[in-house]
Amino acid sequence: MKLAANRRVAGLAAISALALTLAACGGTDAEESGGGSEATEEGAALSGTLPGAGASSQENAMNGWLAGFTEQNPDVQASYDPVGSGTGREQFINGATLFGGTDSTFDEEELTAGAERCYGGEVVELPLYISPIAVAYNLPGLDTENLNLQPETLAAIFNGDITKWNDPAIAEANPDIELPDTDIVPVNRSDDSGTTENFTEYLAAAAGDAWPHEASETWPISGTQSGAQTSGVVSTLQAAEGTIAYLDASQVPDGFGTVAVGVGEEFVPFSPEAAAAVVDASPAAEDATDLRLTIDLARDTEESGAYPIVLVSYTMACSVYESEQDAENVKALLSYIASEEGQQRAADPSVAGSAPISDDLRTKVEAAIEQISVA
Repeated sequence: MKLAANRRVAGLAAISALALTLAACGGTDAEESGGGSEATEEGAALSGTLPGAGASSQENAMNGWLAGFTEQNPDVQASYDPVGSGTGREQFINGATLFGGTDSTFDEEELTAGAERCYGGEVVELPLYISPIAVAYNLPGLDTENLNLQPETLAAIFNGDITKWNDPAIAEANPDIELPDTDIVPVNRSDDSGTTENFTEYLAAAAGDAWPHEASETWPISGTQSGAQTSGVVSTLQAAEGTIAYLDASQVPDGFGTVAVGVGEEFVPFSPEAAAAVVDASPAAEDATDLRLTIDLARDTEESGAYPIVLVSYTMACSVYESEQDAENVKALLSYIASEEGQQRAADPSVAGSAPISDDLRTKVEAAIEQISVA
């Protein structure tokens, strides 16, 4: 089976090489017809399949990225299955995919397994999707788009210690809002999720003793209302009045209110700008490398205008691939995602509303992509 696969890849590589040669020979005619741009010529040389899977938070952005990438590279069959971060990393390590998305970084055991999967190379982790995690609630008729909640109050709600929407802790932060005597129904992810890890990491860092749990991809409390993947959380949130849930901001249903969280002396609602502000205020992780551009987010920041419940979702890849075709396809896709065009595409509110990466980060990402090679 492996020999047959290698022969198939070799055949496709040969066809791609021939296509590149023909494209080079016909460059003048192509330019005269308006199709001779550098991107088009490069795109014509790429072909094959490019499967990916992972974080559901990236689904909208990835759909936009793959559409733009396919416009430039029509012979590459690129796909992305939003199965969740944990399953996405498993599929990547098992060799079922060539790239993926994850809302939480690889642990030591996964990095070891990833080195074997990557033909002796390393796992590449690039922070290409930056988005706030919204805390949305289902309270029809409430006369505000944003409820103010301190970190401790938010933690007490999701820990089951505050159970009514007119609780004094909520009322104190919202003195001009008439709050209903409605039961609070917290909703969490039922599957292993990087969004859950990011949210619980925030609660653990910012809420003190009000959140007696460690950060985890798995929700630490049993017997709760939950949903699988982001779509399941949205469905559960919409199903009953009084629900409250954490989810990627791009997936908040129309008409639902969201929480402005306490940061220092102010309450900050989510926005791409506020998400970018906390990323800018955060250092690189201790174990970050030039291929693993991981960030240690400042969850307990008091920086004015910073929204600390942010998700930095990483694009995962290998630094070494078995075939040149796979390596070149992955490099081309990652380069598009990191480009100004790709980042602006995802930043469009109709796509994902994410925060574009900075120019400095783009330079580091491009240097990492350039290191991807063939075994």
